[in-house]
Amino acid sequence: MNAEELWKSACRILKDEMNQVSYETWVVSALKPYAVIGNNLVIESVNSLMYETGVKRYLPQIETAVATAAGKALTVEVLNPGDLRTRAQELEARQSGNTLAMLNIKYTFDTFVVGTSNRFAHAVSLAVAEVPAKAYNPLFIYGGVGLGKTHLMHAIGHYVHELYPDMKVLYITSEDFTNQLIRAMQNNANQEFRDRFRGVDLLMVDDIQFIAGKHGTEEEFFHTFNHLREAGKQIVMTSDKPPKEIAKLEERLCSRFEGGLLADIQRPDFETRMAILRKKAEFEKLIISEEILALIAEKIDTNVRELEGSLTRLTAYSSLTRRPIDMQLAREALRELFSHSETRRVTCDSIQDAVSSYYGITVDDLKSPRRNHEVTVPRQIAMYLTREMMGLSLTKIGDAFGGRHYTTVMSSIDKVEDSIKQSPSLASLLDDIRRLIKDGK
Repeated sequence: MNAEELWKSACRILKDEMNQVSYETWVVSALKPYAVIGNNLVIESVNSLMYETGVKRYLPQIETAVATAAGKALTVEVLNPGDLRTRAQELEARQSGNTLAMLNIKYTFDTFVVGTSNRFAHAVSLAVAEVPAKAYNPLFIYGGVGLGKTHLMHAIGHYVHELYPDMKVLYITSEDFTNQLIRAMQNNANQEFRDRFRGVDLLMVDDIQFIAGKHGTEEEFFHTFNHLREAGKQIVMTSDKPPKEIAKLEERLCSRFEGGLLADIQRPDFETRMAILRKKAEFEKLIISEEILALIAEKIDTNVRELEGSLTRLTAYSSLTRRPIDMQLAREALRELFSHSETRRVTCDSIQDAVSSYYGITVDDLKSPRRNHEVTVPRQIAMYLTREMMGLSLTKIGDAFGGRHYTTVMSSIDKVEDSIKQSPSLASLLDDIRRLIKDGK
């Protein structure tokens, strides 16, 4: 059954289940089938605003209808027109085993915006791509969500393929690595699995932190890592945090990851955010004034993904309302994003102030060497909230709490996480403190 036939069958089911207005608005007018690839039905959405405002709500119902029509479970992916081709290529590549095709064609060094927050990571990524396995091996890139780690990894893959077309390049997420290992074990194909991953010249593993605690995956990756290093092959990994801060990661893997070069990416500063928005607008052939770009760059300071998403939302809103993109439309379209960003900025000081006030102690107590229960518990909670709300490294959190060692911070966070699982009342208490922090009280 092709995508058109499958979608027609699913629509007949949805028409009977939904009221007419919802069906016409969020199914007939908003969606159209694109392709069936493996166990995925790819559907095109009219635009991101339609998806966010209505289609998203009905996605579980749509997936159920598609599964009924297909006679088996399928993953339904609803994508904007601009993302369809790239995602379809990724799915087809995964289906065929063509790993080079899994690289995003948009993610190259030419499209990467360099600023003070990512200059070092960009420079070492380029150096690795120019001369693989010579200087920085392994290369470990880490940073928060949506800051460009995956972009750099794909850029390395593209560049190596251009310079050294005979080199075997393999990009994979750690989740896919685990899933392929499980399938190999189930099918008694362990040797084929090993040959595939140990026969490459460049192995790139995205989100490596997710192998932590999966002992079979860690064991297999440990031997794959050693084999490639000894054979003089390049390894590149990304993670949301440095190796020593990945909970449950085996010590021997942590040691090997740290044996190469660690490069972090921070949140972009204002100038970099402006450059990112200009580049995105140029790439999408959008005409948007510098004043509007500056407004977005000022209000949205979290990550690249949210910045680029704001432009997508802005153009979708303009198209839906049939109005030109001016300052008034920008404020309307992005009101929700702006209001979220305008909530009180969280700092170490604001967290320490809120926690100390809640427990009736002083900020100096939190930073002091005192270890009595009245101070230790609030200190652990303050460290936990600092990690959760600010995403700081364990070392920086330790510095903010009287120069404590990162292992002390890690232990404190673990204790709070364990206590949350055992005591629902603690989760409620944490919510109260979060409100104090955000309200500035």
